[in-house]
Amino acid sequence: MMNGMSGTSQRLLALLSLLQTRRDWPGQVLAERLEVSPRTVRRDVDRLRDLGYPITATKGPDGGYRLDAGAHLPPLLFDDEQAVALAIALRTAAGAGAGVGEAAARALVTVRQVMPARLRLRIDALEVTAVGTGDGRTADADPAVLVALTDAVRARRVLRLDHARAGAPPAADGAPPIPPRTVEPHHVVSRHGRWYLLAWDLDRADWRTFRADRVTPRTPAGARFEPRPVPGGDVAAFVTALFKGSRTGEDAWPCRGRVVLDAPPSAVAPYVGDATVEALGPDRTLLTAGSWSWAGLAASVARFDVDFEVLDPPELRDAVAVLARRFAAAAG
Repeated sequence: MMNGMSGTSQRLLALLSLLQTRRDWPGQVLAERLEVSPRTVRRDVDRLRDLGYPITATKGPDGGYRLDAGAHLPPLLFDDEQAVALAIALRTAAGAGAGVGEAAARALVTVRQVMPARLRLRIDALEVTAVGTGDGRTADADPAVLVALTDAVRARRVLRLDHARAGAPPAADGAPPIPPRTVEPHHVVSRHGRWYLLAWDLDRADWRTFRADRVTPRTPAGARFEPRPVPGGDVAAFVTALFKGSRTGEDAWPCRGRVVLDAPPSAVAPYVGDATVEALGPDRTLLTAGSWSWAGLAASVARFDVDFEVLDPPELRDAVAVLARRFAAAAG
């Protein structure tokens, strides 16, 4: 049995959940399900009534309770951070293709209807784009930062922000401060457990992504701008392409090559990602793979720890030669 205020709150939620599952509940049955006395059930019903839930008593040998259908439920009690977190979770699930997208979208509509007007405005301002699904990595992003970024996207206003670089050493004493980045914010994106801002960088005249957990927006917002079209027209595809090193919007690695590995296909296939494998025999595999650079592609082939032959292109063969010299020098 649960004790204290926390136990009471959990019991009230359990009671409300039971009342929503069927039309009439005998009081004794509710008491048994909740492992409390009928008197405690009566007190909990009175508490729910005080909160505005329309519960009526039903007649019968033991008496019972019913949650009236079609009645307006009172506003859900969320603080700002809870509302933002809930909206982010549901919007991300709705767009991630995780098999629950439609249900998540309906849930967001339902929850929104019973939120106070002030919080409805906040979650309406949250527009996020899901790219792929989570892979176990997580990075905390301040809900206030996500709100500020989505507000800037929605308002179409130039944003100045500080963006901390991963692994960057602290600034030396007396060093000039790093100037803020000035960007046109276009979309807030969820990708593999991390949050990013997709924006047009005005200083670099190019598209950039900024990790939200490393961003500090500056205020006030700048001038309004007319959003430029995302290359290819599909935000998710363009962001995926950016992370592959493509600047054209084409979801393809800029460096692709073919090699023959001295290994059976069954030993290669589980580790190739979006590459393709073709059996050339019981112990030989044709691997067609891509990477953001030729050196990166050469290194990814070497990780299989087997002999291999480069078929094409010449750039991959040259990159293998460069790595060979570096490895030889490192080995002394």
